[in-house]
Amino acid sequence: MADNSTQNRQRFSRLDLNTTPSNDDMSAERRRQLKLSFQPESITPIIRPQALPERTRGERIRMQASGKLQFGPEEKYDFTSDDLTDLGEIGRGAFGAVNKMNFKRTNTVMAVKRIRSTVDEKEQKILLMDLEVVMKSNDCNYIVQFYGALFKEGDCWICMELMDTSLDKFYKFVCDFQPQQQNHPSPDPPQRIPESILAKITVATVHALSYLKQKLNIIHRDVKPSNILLHGRGDIKLCDFGISGQLVDSIARTKDAGCRPYMAPERIDPQRAKGYDVRSDVWSLGITLMEVATGKFPYPKWGSVFEQLYQFRERHLDLKHPTMAWNFLMNFLIKEESDRPKYSKLLQHPFIQRGERSHTDVAVYVSGVLENMEYHGITMFTTNDYLPAQSWFD
Repeated sequence: MADNSTQNRQRFSRLDLNTTPSNDDMSAERRRQLKLSFQPESITPIIRPQALPERTRGERIRMQASGKLQFGPEEKYDFTSDDLTDLGEIGRGAFGAVNKMNFKRTNTVMAVKRIRSTVDEKEQKILLMDLEVVMKSNDCNYIVQFYGALFKEGDCWICMELMDTSLDKFYKFVCDFQPQQQNHPSPDPPQRIPESILAKITVATVHALSYLKQKLNIIHRDVKPSNILLHGRGDIKLCDFGISGQLVDSIARTKDAGCRPYMAPERIDPQRAKGYDVRSDVWSLGITLMEVATGKFPYPKWGSVFEQLYQFRERHLDLKHPTMAWNFLMNFLIKEESDRPKYSKLLQHPFIQRGERSHTDVAVYVSGVLENMEYHGITMFTTNDYLPAQSWFD
């Protein structure tokens, strides 16, 4: 016992009681006594996720907002909205706005329709694939050329050929503009678009609708004056079909609100609804051409769908114009859908065939009206939210 006590006193006497061991020393001493060896370098550090740098996030957004433009078979470009210079709004409708924009790399000016989209990313890819199908319509000279599209911040930007004006803006100027002659107190008789020009408009639009159905299996569903565009070089082209209708939920309800005046009876009456047929577009084109030819909408105004159906059923248009053009237009407005002709039959009508053979210089007439509009400070562009302001019965 004595020997053990002596050894303990000697061990403690060697300790420096004035020195306080550090926490690290005490921890190391305990590990040594427990015969454990912890090497600091063997500990795997914990890596916590960090937020993406703003630059990386911006690049990611730009990648999602990229698209492709094609101006010809060998002229293709990847592009983003940064490649476009906005030159101002030229139209606004139920789906969104149309702006005039310049593609900076080629200095190509085009119309860009920005449509608010409710589709998700997967559907966006499908829609862009559908647009590639729609772009096949570029083979038809009577359809506005599509260049490409991209999705950005919930909008779909559809890039297309820029035209000078729409038919609704054009015909209203022709019909409403009555120049006062010197020393002539009363206005001249109302002007109308010449029948030869009306024939060319009819030829172009029927061919465009027929091409969409026969080649691409597309039915337009929204034929009206604001969707027929004109250019000073003499071009008459149909626009606004295909991808636009797929970008908005409840598209039938949305479109009905925007163009009900031009809808066929079978589209309005639920009891007659049997799916959509090209002959419904034939009716819409008939209403359009009748309005353009006379300068007025051919039916009275109505306050409800029921009033519209009543007018279609009970009121007969008294045309009082026994010409080939008027007799031809009456084929468009046959109330029973099954009796209404399709495009193939319309294209065989003498009025269409005469219009195709005619050497009428559309460019001279259209450019002259456009110059007159500009001279009087009237913009050539238009919106798609068009409701006829006047009818035959006002």
